[in-house]
Amino acid sequence: MPIVAVIPQPNAPVELREVNSPELETDSALLEVELSEVCGTDVYLHQGRLAGVPYPLVPGHVSVGRLSKIRGTMVEVEGRVFREGDRVTFLDVHRTCNACWFCLVAKATTRCPNRKVYGITYGLDDGLCGGWAEQIYLKPGTHCIKLDADPETFMAGGCALPTALHAVERADILIGDTVLVLGSGPVGINAIILSLMRGALKVLCIGAPVNRLEVAAQAGASAVLNFEEHDERERLSWILERTNGRGADVTVEATGSPEAVVQAMRFTRDAGRVVVVGQYTDHGPLSTEAAFNPHLDLNKKHLDVRGCWGSDFSHFYRSTQITSDPVRSAPWAALKTKLSRYALADANQALDDVSAGRVMKALIDPR
Repeated sequence: MPIVAVIPQPNAPVELREVNSPELETDSALLEVELSEVCGTDVYLHQGRLAGVPYPLVPGHVSVGRLSKIRGTMVEVEGRVFREGDRVTFLDVHRTCNACWFCLVAKATTRCPNRKVYGITYGLDDGLCGGWAEQIYLKPGTHCIKLDADPETFMAGGCALPTALHAVERADILIGDTVLVLGSGPVGINAIILSLMRGALKVLCIGAPVNRLEVAAQAGASAVLNFEEHDERERLSWILERTNGRGADVTVEATGSPEAVVQAMRFTRDAGRVVVVGQYTDHGPLSTEAAFNPHLDLNKKHLDVRGCWGSDFSHFYRSTQITSDPVRSAPWAALKTKLSRYALADANQALDDVSAGRVMKALIDPR
């Protein structure tokens, strides 16, 4: 009987449980988990801050492992048939319907009302559907990708990589742009790497704490600033000094702070572009001290402001490709030393460390 780590209800300690192995449906598989991520979303799940979560829940929505048992046939998007023993990862989003208005007309599968997600909206009652476990049941229709990358290199990007890829894509970064990234967590770090890959001349980063800013610099940021030590006026001066008095061409907000959204607009040059990707969870409204002025902060500046929520299969697929490429994968390979591994029994400690920002990236290793 496989062992899983379960959040029984919001704000309750994670528990270890034994569960029955599933009876495989046709065209499904059992995955032996090698690594599974502990990310900010898992912290929010533990805190009960996401709606519609079916507790008890096995978290872990981005994982790597080997197919130990396949019933029927599973085929990759490029037409290759999976074999038992293959190392794979899989898109956590399952059952977008490809029939609703959002799927077919808007081409926005992240808004599909039938969307289900491993480790988030699939609960324990749905089976082995989260990565903090010895095994995951890959239901029929799950989009698997054979992983040629080193597992740790891919997981150094983790779920933040396709999210940041989506954000950078939305930002339409041009060759020679100066990009400002607000936030030095995993999404921010990946946004730095991908902005440079996209053609940015330089990337500035404002974030905290110090250990994460060190990683931001390692990832390619030309200058970093600790927001905990500088107020908004000082941050703006710092940016103007590095952009010939104009502000950033593009700003990517990846903080999770509502106030940072307004600051992103203020730190961006007139006629520039802002992408808001850090507000995946509802962090509430702006405080009265951070009043938003639609005329001064947005319209007079002629800003292009774009929301970015989650990612789709195209972003996940491209993430596996770049982390599998010997040259393109180098920034993530260099971040492997920043990974922190935890046993299933240490899941509570992993959540605490991620929540406090003590680690750059936490991984559950059930072995």
